[in-house]
Amino acid sequence: MKVLVLNCGSSSLKYQLINMETDEVMASGKYERIGEKEAFLTHKVESIGKKIKIENPAYNHTEAIEFTLEQLVNPEYKVIDSLDEITAIGHRLVHGGEKIAESVKIDDNVIEVLKEYTDLAPLHNPACILGIEACKKVMPNKPMVGVFDTAFHQTISKERYIYPIPYEYYKKYGIRKYGAHGTSHEYVANRVAEIIGKDIKDLKIVNCHLGQGASVCAIQNGKSVETSMGLTPLGGIPMGTRSGDLDPSVVTYIMKKENLTPQEIEDILNKKSGVYGMSKGLSVDFRDIENEALAGGTHAQLALDVYHYLTASYVAKCAVAMGGIDVITFTAGVGEKGPISRKAICEQLEFFGVKIDDEKNKIRGEEVEISSEDSRVKVYVVPTNEELMIARETMNIVNKN
Repeated sequence: MKVLVLNCGSSSLKYQLINMETDEVMASGKYERIGEKEAFLTHKVESIGKKIKIENPAYNHTEAIEFTLEQLVNPEYKVIDSLDEITAIGHRLVHGGEKIAESVKIDDNVIEVLKEYTDLAPLHNPACILGIEACKKVMPNKPMVGVFDTAFHQTISKERYIYPIPYEYYKKYGIRKYGAHGTSHEYVANRVAEIIGKDIKDLKIVNCHLGQGASVCAIQNGKSVETSMGLTPLGGIPMGTRSGDLDPSVVTYIMKKENLTPQEIEDILNKKSGVYGMSKGLSVDFRDIENEALAGGTHAQLALDVYHYLTASYVAKCAVAMGGIDVITFTAGVGEKGPISRKAICEQLEFFGVKIDDEKNKIRGEEVEISSEDSRVKVYVVPTNEELMIARETMNIVNKN
């Protein structure tokens, strides 16, 4: 059985074709600049390690998906003989609000939920809908499953997801904490339990998903009990260009002083803040910021210091939510490949008994324990695999129906 996993952006399409009998990726790639004449596909055939860049205009997601499917059966580097070999399609979806608390088979109701919560994920939900509609046209008889980033966090208790504002806004507009990166948090938590050799229900895990988007999650009894992202993916710890949590008065104060519209301030907080803003627009790439800090750049160092402190602070908050920590995991771009950030965060958690081995911590992108032998809390780097998690969820739903 083979599952095609899709992650649709407003002008991009990421995909993987996964053999579910072996969990192996057969093909993967990304279509970029959809909607433009200059659109191109980067297609990788895993069995031969060959990556092909193909320039091909795709003016909408339907054209992009059609061309992508053609490459899967292309005689020159095909990975399957026929599209009939694809059992199902799994879509990475972002915001399902309170209405969808688990992975679901996609139907008209799911599309309506995506539309309903577009205001809370304006960059993601519309693109998800485009991808679903395109698949319905190109492969009308293939079952499709939606795996939501917010679903894993629906187990968070009410006193932890309600904001201290008039309750009527929760009832009228659904304003509450929803979280994100749920697929990644769930995969990493289950994987680290496997590595340690313990039942996930016996572990208190804090997963730090640190990339351009970043969030921290407390997993107890295999379920999310606290997370840093809030109503939208803007909340929580600082990120590449996103501010994370702020005193609400900061927003209204800047709006008044700069005479900004709600959309303008939202753009600043989403696209010009985080480590990018604190480093005075140096870069969104943590490697550039680290290099500048090592060279004596004060703003770059400040950006890192704030980022590390607030991340460590949220790990501590997760410990409060669970009454302790057994394991800390690092994943995603910075988490997997950022020894400087891992060390700086863990050093601020030494009072919890967290100690890392500097030699082990030098690794980048490998699955390994980096805690020292005398650390009371185990610390691991676990590369995330959201696509495999989506594929597994897709097969679970298809097999139930």
